[in-house]
Order: sequence, then C-alpha cells, then structure tokens
Amino acid sequence: MFLEKFGLTLAVLSLCGLGHAETDITSDTYFYGESPAVYPSPNGTGTGDWAAAYKKATALVAQMTLEEKNNLTFGIDSTSTSCVGVIGAIERLGFPGMCLQDAGNGVRMADFVNSYPSGIHVGASWNKSLAHDRGWHMAGEFRTKGVNVALGPVVAPMGRTTTDGRNWEGVASDPYLSGALAAQTVEGMQGQGVITSVKHFIGYEQELYRNPTTNSDNQTVESVSSNIDDKTMHEAYLWPFQDALKAGAGNIMCSYNRINNSYACQNSKTLNGLLKTELGFNGFVVTDWYGQHSGVGAALAGLDMAMPTGETFWGTSFTEAIKNGSVPLSRLDDMATRIIATWYQMGQDSSTYPSLGVGMPYNISGPHKIVSALTKEAKPTLFEGAVEGHVLVKNVNNSLPLKSPKLLSVFGWDATAPSQYMPSNVLATDAWEDGYEPVLSWLSAMSETSEIINEPYDFQVAFNGTLSVGGGSGANAGPYLSAPLDALQQRAYEDNTVVMWDTGANPDLLGVMEASDACLVFINAFATEGLDRSGTYDSYSDALVAKVAKTCPNTIVIIHNAGTRMVESFAENPNVTAIVFAHLPGQDSGRAIASLLYGDDNFSGKLPYTVGKNESDYPAYWHDYAVKPFELFPQSNFTEGVLTDYKWFDAKGIAPRYEFGFGLSYTTFAFSGLKVSSVDGIAAYPSGVIEQGGQVDLWDSIVKVTATVENTGSKSGAEVAQLYVGIPGGPVRQLRGFDKVKIAAGKSAEVSFSLTRRDLSTWDVTAQKWHLQSGEYKIYVGSSSRDLPLTTTLKITTN
Repeated sequence: MFLEKFGLTLAVLSLCGLGHAETDITSDTYFYGESPAVYPSPNGTGTGDWAAAYKKATALVAQMTLEEKNNLTFGIDSTSTSCVGVIGAIERLGFPGMCLQDAGNGVRMADFVNSYPSGIHVGASWNKSLAHDRGWHMAGEFRTKGVNVALGPVVAPMGRTTTDGRNWEGVASDPYLSGALAAQTVEGMQGQGVITSVKHFIGYEQELYRNPTTNSDNQTVESVSSNIDDKTMHEAYLWPFQDALKAGAGNIMCSYNRINNSYACQNSKTLNGLLKTELGFNGFVVTDWYGQHSGVGAALAGLDMAMPTGETFWGTSFTEAIKNGSVPLSRLDDMATRIIATWYQMGQDSSTYPSLGVGMPYNISGPHKIVSALTKEAKPTLFEGAVEGHVLVKNVNNSLPLKSPKLLSVFGWDATAPSQYMPSNVLATDAWEDGYEPVLSWLSAMSETSEIINEPYDFQVAFNGTLSVGGGSGANAGPYLSAPLDALQQRAYEDNTVVMWDTGANPDLLGVMEASDACLVFINAFATEGLDRSGTYDSYSDALVAKVAKTCPNTIVIIHNAGTRMVESFAENPNVTAIVFAHLPGQDSGRAIASLLYGDDNFSGKLPYTVGKNESDYPAYWHDYAVKPFELFPQSNFTEGVLTDYKWFDAKGIAPRYEFGFGLSYTTFAFSGLKVSSVDGIAAYPSGVIEQGGQVDLWDSIVKVTATVENTGSKSGAEVAQLYVGIPGGPVRQLRGFDKVKIAAGKSAEVSFSLTRRDLSTWDVTAQKWHLQSGEYKIYVGSSSRDLPLTTTLKITTN
C-alpha cells in the first residue's frame, strides 16, 4: 500500500533495482522529500490573550545569558523530586524551574492523590461538564504537588489501530468527540494554573516500532512512519489538537513515530507549518521522553524542549551551535520565550504557586503534601465520573437493575482487588505500573517483533484483580481501590442478600449457579504502553462466560476494558441477559458498578468506539510491520483516510455488533421537533486573522440545530443527543455535536447544537484552507451513529 500511495509499483521499483528481495534501503535519505520542509520556525508573538504573557517573557529572556536560555530547553537529573522531567531554576532572575509530571488520570509516582477515570472512560461518558470538572479537580492535585506541566490529555492515539496498547489513554475513536472533551479538560486543568501537555503530536497510532530498535544484524530499525495525506491530517488527526489549542493549551508533546518519514520531534511540516503557523500556537513543544533524534535539525524544525535530558543532542553542544551560526540566536530566544511565556500565561509566577515538586519527594518517606482537602471537594466528580463511563449494551427481560436478590453469585478474576495496589514511585516501580502486571510470563518477555501476531487471543488479561486503569506512564494509584466484590458485599449486607463467589479461572459451582437469582461475571481486557494488544477478545474470558452461562439463566457480564472488546462468543447467548462495558473507572470502580447494577444510578454512557463482529470489519485492526524493502524503515499507510471507526463501517456497509455512540438506559427516550437554520451568501473560505487555534472566523457559529428529547419511560435518566452531518463529498455521516441532558420521567428537554464554519467545511488541499461548499448537507439527530430518527437537509449557498 505504501508503494501504491506514492504512485509506485513493485515492478517499477524492480526495474530501478529497489524492489529486489536482496536490495536493502540503508538510509533514510531514500524517503527525503515526502514530508515538506517548512522553515524558518516562526517566532511566537503572543496573539489573543497571550499578549501580556509574551511581554513579560520577552523582558525576562532579555536578561538571560546564553547559557541560561539554553538551560531552559532541556531537562536535568534531579534527586530532590520524583518529577519525571525537571527544568532547572534561574535563581538570580526569580525563575524557580519547572516540574513536568504524568499522568492522564491523576498524579503519577505520588501518594495522597486520587485516581480518576481514564481517558476512554471520559469518552464513554460523553459529558463535557464532567470532563471539565475532572480536569479542574485533577489539576488541583498537580498544583498542590508542585507540578507545572501535567502530561495530558491524550488525543493520539485516536483509536485508528483497534489493538493499540494506548487507546485507553485517549478519549475516543472520533476526532470530534476527542477534541470536544479534550478542550474541556484543558480548560478545567489550566483553570488551576497547571499547563496541559496535549499529546502525542501526531499520527501516533501503534506501539510496535514506536521507538528505534536494533535487529539481529545489529542494524537500527527506525520508528514507524505514519504516512498521512494532507486532507486526512486536517480532517482527522489534527482536529482534536486544534480544539485543545483553541481552549488555550500551553504545551504540545511531539510523538515517537515518524510522520511521512520524518521524526515527529524534528518534523518541520507538522511543528513549524501546521502547529506554529497554521494553528498559531503560542506555547512550547516538548519531546516525548527520549524522543529527540537530532540537535540542530530538531531546533530548526520547531522543537523547544527536550526531555528528560538534552545532553545527547543539546547541552553545551547547543550553545556551540548558536555561537558558530548553525542555529540562529533568534531560534533559541524564541524557544526560551515560548517556555517562559507559558509559565506567565498560567500565572505560575505567583507567590502562591507551590515550589517545584514540593509534594513529589524522591523518597516516599520524605515530606508530603496531602490533598485531603481537595479530595472532599473532588469526591462527587470522582464518583460521577466513574458512573457515567459505564455503557450498558444488552439488557433483556429487564435483568437489570437487580431487585434485592436472595442469592447472588460472583465469578471472574476481575471482581476482586489486585494483590498489589501501590503508588508507582521511584522506590517502588514495576514494569506495568501500579500493580497491574499480568502474571503470565509470555507477556513480560514479549518484544516488539512480528511474532506477536502469531500469538492466540489469550493472555491479554489482568488475572490478578480488577482493572481500574491501564498500564504504563498514563497510570496512577489513588488512596484506595473499591473493587466490585467489596461493593457488592456491602450492598448484600444492606439487602440481606447471600453472596457467593469464585474468582478462579475454572469455577465448578453448578448448584450455586442454578440457584442464583443472578450470576455476575467480571472479566477484563488489559492494555499497556509499549505493547499493542494481541487481539480484542481472549478465549479464557470467553470460556468463563460460556461455562457460567451454560448453567445460570441470568448471567450478567461486566467487562473492564482498556480498549475495544469484541463479544461475539456470548453476545447472542440467551442466558447472557446483560452486558456492560465498564472501561477504566478509577478508584471508585466497585462503588460505581454496584450503584448501577442495583439501579441507584442509571446507565447513561455511550460507546466512544465501534464494537465489530470480526477482525476484518476494521480498516486497521493490527499494527503495521516492516516488510521488504523497508525493514529498517517501517511504514504505516493511512490509506483509509478519514474513514476511521464508524465512518468505515458506514462506507463499507458493515453491520457492527454495537455501533459508535450506542448505549442503553433503564428508561427510554424519543426525539422530535428538529429545526435547522439555513446559510445564504457566506464566504467559501475563512479570512480571519490567525490566533491560537487557527483563523478566528473558523470558529464562527453559522448554523443552529435544535430538537426535543422526551423521557418516555418511568425512571429519570440522561440521554446523549447526537448530531451527525453528511458533508457533500465526505463520509456518509460524521459527528458534529452532542448534548447530554438529564430528564425526569415523562418530561422533555430541548437540545441545541451550534455548528461552526469548521464543522461544515472540508480541507482544500489546493487552497490550503477550510472550504465551505455550496450544496445540501444531510443533518441527522438521534441516540447513536445508527439510531438517527430525525433527519433533514441544510442548504448552504456561498459566494
């Protein structure tokens, strides 16, 4: 596909001596020219509300020596704090330095902090205000701990590769949903004065070959190249980053992969061109850890800060590059100004901002900053966040909610607390973070080689306890973990229910199963940074469900899944009466699922991805591998373009098991009264000035859509009204609005959607601008991407 994408064939390459099996491509120069060169790196000017911060930063940087400016651009080793990245202080000028710290669902490598729902759980909530509140409370803890830059939220990976090991850190397999919720997260976090690092920029969609490796011939295998065309880049992968920038994001983390055969952290097209020019980014760019691969080249291409150190490529060598003219002094001045301006923009120069890493002792026995006061305020958000990310996809005969059962049976390794639940600090780390290491030896030994594809769909399970978060740098540990079995036992105490359980892999309690009012089976689907998943289902979990369901006529399956999980082996089993995708709820996991199963709270989550029936349903189920003649330069070709997830299913006429946006409730809803305004005599292209987020008139609201949602059931509940648009020449439909409303039984509520110029435009690769076309646009409103009872046509006339 790579060869076809660039207009070449194997036959032609063979004639050129490049297609023969014995021909090796040994230099990256073979690919040069694919990612356009964009130079020089534009200086930040402080557009919009950044003007005051830039004025202060320019004055401070003017007082710095060459070495002081240089030292702002790379991290240093520190034994005084467990911050994963540290920028040293410039004491004579009153700059205290910066602490950069993971993670996406709470402060990592720290105790006395909370573990919030993960990114995928936020996506499943479809709740903007909840995403904002989560960001606000989470950032309060980062601030208290003395963190300047919180390394999140994640919008890449965006789920393009179904088995990607880090999909759980991201929000959704859709750019609009990802961008909307990431923007709310940015606003919430930066409202506390904490800089958000939106990551990973860009096209980071698989773990295999994410970093350079060495093969058996001692040759370097470069990181995988995500080959993305201009239209797809703008309409899919750049989209959520643009939303985050419009929300004010102060930092962007560049990714490990290459983009069109140029490393992300030295790609002048994406950094200088897209980010700093087209989107007017005022903040600074930091590498992912050890993601720098050049010194002068990276600086000229737009990189501003290297982590965790810069000694390999920058350090004293960088000052020499400035002195000998290899890098102009103006580039270093801009790097320093962007960093200091972001520090000022968030108000971190205030005397009330905690000192660097004050609550992040290198030794866990050292002094701590406890966030107990913040925890009391955050508790409603922690619990509600955990509740709303659960998605009910099957519920026959009203099996749920449970109705004071006399005998409840619980099965599965995911029901109990893990054997270890410890903060992953520098004195107590493990390979997979926070006690979620799968116990199977093959997983710990698996390396980034093609043999992974030959593994069976087993062993992607966390057998040692319930899964509340995935593995890797995105994980953290809270003050406690509420496991499902613990919460169910508490409810049993209140209801005088008998609870029996067997959390082994092979339960043999046939009599108990037959006598139970309900059998709850807890399984999980583990994923971690550094490894892609071996599939989207596993035979151990499926066998457990089958064994219980064979005897128990009311089997309810709860899956804590760190990514898409197929359920074909039991979805239509008549004895499996209910299925819940429980995702990764954080520390309140058990309390949340118990509340939902008993109906104290109502299900309101929706799938942020599509659950297919077969591997072949997805355009990029597996990660890509290096094949001849590209063994040393792995290629991943995004040939599906913008047709990711549900847009692919729609385009190919594939029936999913559960579609994007789907989720059941204990009540029912009806839609009516669709109204859409028209657009007449509007310019086809934006003409506004560029501020952070792009041309300002891209964000003008040009269409208003309203509809009515009625709760036709007998229980109060929340519905997510979803708006999809069929743009001429584009996918069948794509999400362009959503509104989550809580409605009492028998009542109704109006939902309103504001469509911007960007929402209705396509990227014009010739004009290099967003193009609003004249024509008819299909408008759909409903409860999922395939349940859209309201339809109409929007007419747009441009001049």
